[in-house]
Amino acid sequence: MKFLGIFSFIAVILMGLILIQVMNFENEFETYLERSVPFIGTDVPRFEGIDGSGIKIAVIDTGVDYNHPDLFGWGPDGKVVGGYNFIQEGQPPMDNNGHGTQVAGVAAADGQAVGVAPKAKILAYKVSEDGEGVASDLIIRAIEKAIEDEADIINISLGVNKTNTKIERAVNQALEKEIFVVTAAGNDGPSLESIGSPGRNFGSVTVGATYNNLTSSLVATLEIDNKPYTVIPMVGNENTEYAITGKLVFGGYGKEDELKDLDVKDSILVVERGSDVPGELLYFSIKESNAADAGAKAMIVYNNVPGIFLGELIHEFIEPDYSPRIPVVSMDREEGLEIVESIDGQHATLNLFFNPDYLAHFSSRGPVSPFYIKPEIVAPGAYINTTQSNAGYNFTSGTSYAAPHVSGAAALLLQKNPDLHHHEIKSLLLTTVEPVTDAYGNEFSINEAGGGRLNIAKAFDAKLIIEPPNFVGLASSVDKVVEKQLQLKSLDGQLSGIDVAFDGPEFMKFSSQLDENILNIRISLLEENFGEHEGKIWITHKEIQYVVPFIFHYTPGSVSVIQQNNKLLFDIYHPEEWSFAKISITNSKDGIVETTTATPNKNSFIEIYENAEYWIDAKIRVNGNTSSAFNTIDVRTLEERERLDIDIPEKQMGIIVVSVVIIGIVGIILKRR
Repeated sequence: MKFLGIFSFIAVILMGLILIQVMNFENEFETYLERSVPFIGTDVPRFEGIDGSGIKIAVIDTGVDYNHPDLFGWGPDGKVVGGYNFIQEGQPPMDNNGHGTQVAGVAAADGQAVGVAPKAKILAYKVSEDGEGVASDLIIRAIEKAIEDEADIINISLGVNKTNTKIERAVNQALEKEIFVVTAAGNDGPSLESIGSPGRNFGSVTVGATYNNLTSSLVATLEIDNKPYTVIPMVGNENTEYAITGKLVFGGYGKEDELKDLDVKDSILVVERGSDVPGELLYFSIKESNAADAGAKAMIVYNNVPGIFLGELIHEFIEPDYSPRIPVVSMDREEGLEIVESIDGQHATLNLFFNPDYLAHFSSRGPVSPFYIKPEIVAPGAYINTTQSNAGYNFTSGTSYAAPHVSGAAALLLQKNPDLHHHEIKSLLLTTVEPVTDAYGNEFSINEAGGGRLNIAKAFDAKLIIEPPNFVGLASSVDKVVEKQLQLKSLDGQLSGIDVAFDGPEFMKFSSQLDENILNIRISLLEENFGEHEGKIWITHKEIQYVVPFIFHYTPGSVSVIQQNNKLLFDIYHPEEWSFAKISITNSKDGIVETTTATPNKNSFIEIYENAEYWIDAKIRVNGNTSSAFNTIDVRTLEERERLDIDIPEKQMGIIVVSVVIIGIVGIILKRR
């Protein structure tokens, strides 16, 4: 989960630097923790002296450079009070890559860069040398060691791009020990269903990434033939009132003599950074003036070396009366060359607009399950300048850096109220978020951005704990009513003055009733609008508004389930004639999945071995198509018994099964001789 994800969506990059001084020629710049950390509201707890003191945050990563002045010291008297090196056992967990140092800095740097919880201590667990290759067994061992070392919070900004039940179990063990676990969603967006373990874990808080900075943040989007590209607005740009559309024209390096013989009028000009003449200083302001003089509507400058960059139209060498006339954005070299090589009269659309709460294109999306929501929250993760190895600072992006914003926030809440349970911290953080919107003011979906962006100030002032802080509703043509109980707890003991509002599809009829500390929710479906729907329940308590997002699955078919001793028995219904169903159940405790099949003439069941909530997912074959149905059952009356759980890889298991079959056949033949 390191650095920018490569897959593009709405090509957006925040570079809101209009009100600050940025890099000079020595590449010195203001640390962006000074932008993202205040933006999420840390000033409020700091006014009350809350800074993370007494809290230990375990960073499971590439180690931490404890020689960095902002993270200084190894051992009981240092910032990094402990940890373990799983790569080179016996050695301290020194970071040779930088990723873990960056993550730790966001959470708890205390120096030139100031993290979210600057007085919190770090436990450093080195499970990767390069931040790319990560062995799942080392993540598991690190979680177990963090439990042993009595961490208060675990931050995992590394993972695997698939489900790993062993990692899920390890995370659950930490949760059972009252450790708050934060995981990065990953950088495989904008594709849906792109979150792997441990970000898939039901109990942890999974964090996606938004952009950075304050309300001056300028974001750009570029789309060519319905394909999005990543671009960054140059310093000195203003927002555009309308989308800019024009044909693409390649203009070399953007020199005046290169443009004079081109038809540049009303185009979006694409040029390369720098010059083909050694030593020539072809500033971006000169390129912009040449493009505007030639009649271009906008200009894209792609890098002359690998990677993306931040450009400045306004700098100390501009002409005294210079002012940019057209929008200019910068682009990665690889994507720029891709555009240049394929230019053939295509038109592009460019937008520049203010919005720090914009979902980063690389941020991995859900869903991971029909039964719960991931990611649950987003936080700044684009262009964060944080601590880097060798006493440096690094300008970097990824959900890896969004996650420690949430870990630091949890440290502040835990210092303020040490008696909070991990699920109560989760509630305070998830129900006090800010909305995350696109270029047109539309909120991103729950599967993309969870409930919204972290707001520490609001969470810090919050007095109401709501559990669950989000939920999934399941309805079918057989059962069109969903009832949900939200348990409320006031931190000051007063639940009076609760106000509830509903924001959801018009075909849903909503009602609620408060019974002591239980808010009973009832949602009735008024028409057959099958599919996935989402909405929000707003709860106001003492002038603070809390949000409980929900996703609704409304299916034509249904799967009913009853428990009979240690068996779950299933019954499939569909309004049309069905021929076959595959039924999967997931144990919510450890993520283990069992499957069976059903036909109209065959009863089906699955044996269970422990008390847990089980999630049932039925894929029903109807007229050559597949239709889904969902249900859950909470088993609490089972007399638990030992289950044979031998961890044998699938390939080896197949060999064993084939061997058993062969032995059986040989035995039969010998018997008949």
